[in-house]
Amino acid sequence: MLTKLYIQNIAVIHKAEIDLSPGLNVFTGETGAGKTILISAIDAVLGERVTREIIRAGEEKAVVTAFFEELSPSAIETLRELGYEEDEGGILITRELSASGKSSGKINGIPATAAILKQISSMLIQIHGQRDSQQLLSAERQMEMIDSFGRNGRQRGEYKEAYDIWRTLERQKSELLMDEKQKAQRVDMLSYQIAEIEGAGLSDRDEEDELIARKKLIGAGEKVIGALSAAYGALIGEGELEGINSMFDRLSGGVGEAAEYIAPLEPMRSRLDEMSYELAEFTSELRGHLESIEFDPRELDDVEYRLSQIHKLKKKYGPNIAAIVDYGENARRELQSLTESEERLAELEKLSGEALRRAEDLAGALSDSRKKAAALFIEQVEGELAFLDMPAVKLSVRQDRKELSPDGWDEMTFFVSTNVGEEPGPLSKIASGGEIARMMLAMKNVLAQKDGVSTLIFDEVDSGVSGRAAQKIGQKLDQVSRGRQVIAVTHLAQVAAFADRHLQIRKEVEGGRTYTRVEELDAEGRKAELARITSGDNVTLTALENARELIAHAQKLKENKGAKE
Repeated sequence: MLTKLYIQNIAVIHKAEIDLSPGLNVFTGETGAGKTILISAIDAVLGERVTREIIRAGEEKAVVTAFFEELSPSAIETLRELGYEEDEGGILITRELSASGKSSGKINGIPATAAILKQISSMLIQIHGQRDSQQLLSAERQMEMIDSFGRNGRQRGEYKEAYDIWRTLERQKSELLMDEKQKAQRVDMLSYQIAEIEGAGLSDRDEEDELIARKKLIGAGEKVIGALSAAYGALIGEGELEGINSMFDRLSGGVGEAAEYIAPLEPMRSRLDEMSYELAEFTSELRGHLESIEFDPRELDDVEYRLSQIHKLKKKYGPNIAAIVDYGENARRELQSLTESEERLAELEKLSGEALRRAEDLAGALSDSRKKAAALFIEQVEGELAFLDMPAVKLSVRQDRKELSPDGWDEMTFFVSTNVGEEPGPLSKIASGGEIARMMLAMKNVLAQKDGVSTLIFDEVDSGVSGRAAQKIGQKLDQVSRGRQVIAVTHLAQVAAFADRHLQIRKEVEGGRTYTRVEELDAEGRKAELARITSGDNVTLTALENARELIAHAQKLKENKGAKE
């Protein structure tokens, strides 16, 4: 359960540290005091998406921290699967929001993404508000509730996997069954492209670079031959000019002769001998290059033609030879697929038929499970509604069959008759706002008994309700809180009277700025708050006495319920 909540710089809340207890925790306060902001802060720490506008004006960041204790075994298991552990019997979840739009989360000081926060918090807490009441009118949400009650998650997942396989096979069939004219045109185009690429004989992916280098060399042919000839002449000599080789031989011979008499010259002679070998090798290599250079006047035309051919292919098929070759290989594969399409189509027909039969089998099993779950769900919800002063309400679920879809072949719609003798109609068209609020409370309570979440938050689910019905909602919230922690935001004194812990949210102005305070009320404070709720700012002695009687009556009902249990 949620035992501590710390909020900093969320909207008009500057700082608030809230202690929560087991049982029924009730928040009340004037309109605009910040009750909705409290829920937004809890949403944030649970990993829900929030905008930077939630940060208090003038502040750079906002922080929300929640401490949960007495975790359920399933919550502990989920925590460990995600790489986190309990610390001192609970977990501390922190969400920090930046004015720049960035956010960060932590679990017991270890970083956690918003997705991880959502996954873990879904095992710890659930928030039910007026938005849920509107969602109740959605047929999609109604079926989700049946699936949740019937614990159909595994079956639904298996069906969805089979459905996706079938749809993939059907899509592949459609691609093969393209218009025959289009198919023939595509075959012709691919055949031409493959012949053009293969005819170019692009086996060497570096050919273009080599051709460019060859073209450059041919263009400077005479210059290169002249330069090499001059270099070679300098080595061997030209005419009366002595070459480097001859001069080096005299140098090496002179040093060698002197070394016979001057010992320190011996290392120099050895070095000159090594250089002599290198110079001879250099001369041989240079002569080889000079002799190998031959230029055919027609070669430049051949090189330029080949480069032009490659350039045209690049414009059609890719930026380089490698891309052109890859394009050709892909075209061959596509052509093969098209020419073998009849065999492939027969194979796909068989596979698709098998996949469809499996998807239909799973859809049928899921549909049967939904039918059983719906009957039991309606029975339990009607029991809850009878307690909530709606004994005449009769619910039913109409289960129609549709084409296979990602959620099966069922269309499930809640029908309701709110008065004896009335024909049932769709919930979205028959029930009033107050009736829908109580129906949502009843359904959420039934679902909560299945999911094992230890903390439930109800955000003004008593909207549109008053009098005896409001008292019944208070009793129901009290009942629910016997097995788990309940946090309720309410504007009704009849509901607040059942609180085990009553917290008031109030707005104050200090120094030209608005602040929201959260304060736990004692017995006298509770009376004053309930009197304010029922009579407004003009709290009279009669209003205070009525508030005292309301609390006493609620306490008596709580004690009677506790004695029966």
